[in-house]
Order: sequence, then C-alpha cells, then structure tokens
Amino acid sequence: MLKILVIDRCHFTRTGLKAWLSYSELCGSTFLVSELNNLALAKEHILQWKPQLIIADLSGFPGNDGSAQYAAPFFAACGTRPLILLHADHAKEEQRYPAHALLSKRIPLPELSKRIVEVLRARPAEESPGTAAPLLTPQEAHVLTMWMEGVSHSAIARTLGIREKTVYTYKRNIRMKLHIDNRFSPFLAQARERN
Repeated sequence: MLKILVIDRCHFTRTGLKAWLSYSELCGSTFLVSELNNLALAKEHILQWKPQLIIADLSGFPGNDGSAQYAAPFFAACGTRPLILLHADHAKEEQRYPAHALLSKRIPLPELSKRIVEVLRARPAEESPGTAAPLLTPQEAHVLTMWMEGVSHSAIARTLGIREKTVYTYKRNIRMKLHIDNRFSPFLAQARERN
C-alpha cells in the first residue's frame, strides 16, 4: 500500500483526488490517501507520515508564490520524495519549484494517471510498512478544519454528533500529533500566512 499526500486549499480538489486515488489501482497498487488544506502543517505531516508521493497545489494558499515562509520548509520536508505540483493557470508556468512534474489542474484523469505512474516508478525503492494510517483520524481532520475556521466547541459537537468534552479531547490529540505548542498556534500560522 502506497501513501499519497494531497495538499490543496480547495476542498473539492482534495476530496476528489482522494476518492479517485483511493479507488483506482494505478501501478497495480492500492493507495492510502491523506489530505491537508494547511501548508503550515504540511512539513510535520510529511516528516511523520512519510508519504511515497506528494501532490500539491501551492497557488491556492494566500501569499504562497513559492517564496512565502511555508514554501521553503515544505520543499525541505519533501526532500527526495516524489512531488507533483498542480497549478490552476491555463498555460504551463516556468518550473521554479523542485518537483518531479508540474501539471495543470485541468489535466484529464487518464493523463494524470500516466504521470503519477511515471513518477512512482521513477522513485527510489524503499521499505513500505504493511499497514499505514494517516496522521489524523478522519474525525480529527474534521475537527481541525472547523477549528481553523473558528467554529465554536458547541457547534463542532453538534455538527459531528459528539459531546463538547470530546471536542476538547480531539483538539488535544491534534495538538500532540502535529506538535502544536498551544491552542492558538494554528491561528498564528494563518495570520502570518496572510501578512
């Protein structure tokens, strides 16, 4: 089972790619797909989860034009891992990022499949664990998304059908897994991104 990380600000792109990859059998393999909508958390996620492929669109993040403060740590965390960068522009922009492929988000799925297979086959062989789990559980990912949007504890609890105390527990687990120092860290990262 190969692990793929999808990073994109657009919810529909992330969930669409995740669903498509989860049910396709490119390279005769199955994929475990994790998704992120926060570039500030990408470095820790990559270093801990160790995906075999990263697919990202950095253009959707405010202020991230390749020189923003989170782009450098992101590329450093990627290291030699295969990286496919997507972009929304109609014309292919010049390759200014260290990526294995730079593709338009409008690429047809058969062509995207072909490029993913090429990148995965070209990657260095490495030991892959028999089982792999995403860094955050699906419920923790939902809590983190709503937390970053400023949704209250009671609203998160109502939306997810859980108790408020459980929301606190999820937040504590998220902070521990992502090495967030305090409960305000995600919001500080967003404020720095906007400036």
